[in-house]
Amino acid sequence: YTKKKKKMEDKRIEYIKTTIKAVPDFPKKGILFRDITPMLEDPKALAYMVELFAERYANQKIDAIVGLESRGFVIAAPLAIKLGVGCVLIRKKGKLPRATYSQSYGKEYGVDEMEIHQDSLKKGARVVIVDDLIATGGTLAAGCLLCDKIGAEVVETSCLIELPELKGRDHEDLKKFKVYT
Repeated sequence: YTKKKKKMEDKRIEYIKTTIKAVPDFPKKGILFRDITPMLEDPKALAYMVELFAERYANQKIDAIVGLESRGFVIAAPLAIKLGVGCVLIRKKGKLPRATYSQSYGKEYGVDEMEIHQDSLKKGARVVIVDDLIATGGTLAAGCLLCDKIGAEVVETSCLIELPELKGRDHEDLKKFKVYT
C-alpha cells in the first residue's frame, strides 16, 4: 500500500463527499438527511465509490454482497458486478415473494422490520452487507442478524456515511461484526 495509492484514494473519497448533500428536516423535523442521489447522478463519483469498495473486498473471497433496502441496493448491485459475485437484497417486511426470515429493529426515527429470502445465501457464504449510512446501527444490526439466521458469515458491514454522534457502531447487536465507513 503506497503513499501514492493512499493519496489517490483520499482524492476519490474527497470527491465523493462533495456530491453528498445534507437536507435538513427530512423525512421529519430535526433530522439532517444525507442525500446520496447527487453522487449516483455523477458518473465519476459513482465509479469512485464502486472502485473503493471493490478494492477493499477484491481479495477477501466474498460470495455475495448484501444490500439493505433501499439505498443499499444501488451500492450492492454495481459492487457485486465488479467483484463477480451475487447480489442479495434485504427488504422491508412483505416485499419478498418466497419464504423469508424476519428481523425487527429500531432506527433513528422509528421501528421497522426487514426480511431476507431463506434460500438467498448458502450456509457458510462469506458476505459483505452494504448500506448508504449508519446512524443508530439498527438497520445494519438487523441485516447481520438475518444473515446469521441463514448461516452466512458476515465478513464486514460497509457504509458510505457514518453519523458518529448517533453511536451506531456501539449498537448491542453489532458488537461482534466489523463496521467500515
